[in-house]
Amino acid sequence: MPGGRLTHQDRERIAEGLADGLTYTEIAARIDRPLSTVTREVGRNGGPDSYRADRAEQATRARARRQRPVHRPAPDADPGHLREGGTGPAGAGDSGPVAAGDPGAVRELEDGFTAVMVGTGLPRMSARVLATLYLTDSGSLSAAELVERLEVSPASVSKAIGQLEQQELIRRDRDPRRRRERYVIDADAWFRGWLASARQNGTLADFAQAGARTLGPGSPAGARLHDIGDFFRHVGQAMVQAAEQWQRDRAGASGARDVQLP
Repeated sequence: MPGGRLTHQDRERIAEGLADGLTYTEIAARIDRPLSTVTREVGRNGGPDSYRADRAEQATRARARRQRPVHRPAPDADPGHLREGGTGPAGAGDSGPVAAGDPGAVRELEDGFTAVMVGTGLPRMSARVLATLYLTDSGSLSAAELVERLEVSPASVSKAIGQLEQQELIRRDRDPRRRRERYVIDADAWFRGWLASARQNGTLADFAQAGARTLGPGSPAGARLHDIGDFFRHVGQAMVQAAEQWQRDRAGASGARDVQLP
């Protein structure tokens, strides 16, 4: 398959494929590109219902202009005199750089991460905030830093943060040095988020089964709600069991590594 960036002609053919009702796989085959390229392209440019070739081309050019070069210290530079980002004196900033690598590739990774999260049902701005936190080496940013990096309004960031906290995908810490809150991704973020989703399934199961009792199990609607309740009860319990097994496996693997250390 050809490499390089999508051309305007590629984008026009993607738009045509969406209009024709083709799947992403069919569109990828039509333009001889990887499926992930098509998925990412459509996801970051409005989704299948709002994708427009001209608008996508303009947005891509705008993103390319906004990309900033990654500044790295010279090989003989003293890292003690540089902040984590490698561009300035210690204390100038503590958010840490976006993950090292080619800036264009990192931008593609960020866009792809966002598109995947949107595909799971996460609102786009929440997905952008989550991707930015994950691709920042420190895994920690303040609201002001998120506003600057994403070039959006403080209100948009605040709303996204609220949605991510509700799902327990991030947590907030107080920065005592600057008296401001920071939003943090840690190793257990997905574990907590998974358990929060399991609890939501349990809540839905309780509601559905209560509704079934109200309507009566002999009625079609009551029987339907009873089945829904059984399903989400089963799924919620399975999710909790899977999370607990992952935690045990993780603890066991960590212990094995500790034993091997000299």
